[in-house]
Amino acid sequence: MGKLIYSMITSLDGFVSDPGGNFGWGAPEQDTHEFINQHSRSIGTYLYGRRMYETMVYWETAHTTPGRRSVSLEYGRIWQAADKVVYSTTLNEVASARTRIKRTFDPEAVRQLKADSDLALSVNGPHLAAQAIRAGLVDEYQLFVKPVIVGGGNPFFPDDVRVDLELLDERRFGNGVVYLRYGVKDYGQRG
Repeated sequence: MGKLIYSMITSLDGFVSDPGGNFGWGAPEQDTHEFINQHSRSIGTYLYGRRMYETMVYWETAHTTPGRRSVSLEYGRIWQAADKVVYSTTLNEVASARTRIKRTFDPEAVRQLKADSDLALSVNGPHLAAQAIRAGLVDEYQLFVKPVIVGGGNPFFPDDVRVDLELLDERRFGNGVVYLRYGVKDYGQRG
């Protein structure tokens, strides 16, 4: 059975993008990117909302961009090898291989996907992740906390749930990024 992981780069104040929707401040440096690549190898399926998919589909053709670092090329290969499910009511076609569109997020279908998978699944984007969190589907939270305060924007966590967590792993990088990996102990009552 595959576990569902929610992992993103976040600011110290808990946002994945700033009030203007920008997230360039979160670009990983070499050692952080290598670590992300290592962890991404365990992902068999990515679950995306439309906006996150439109951001991530870059990796389908990133290898054609001159001057890409080898760590970026490696991530592109890892991303291309995984399946992708895009939840969208407006997207009519996809721009990447191994990708399918679902019109609605169905928690039971995701439970079945987890049960049928030998590899982990990754839910990406705070809005889709909020639905998975509310449904009690997320098994692990992996945060790459950047030493920056952005003052608002898209929060990593939804504000209407409680989840009790246990620290499974942590790592500090030379640039001040801290990786935190938490497992779910219990989904508490909604606030």
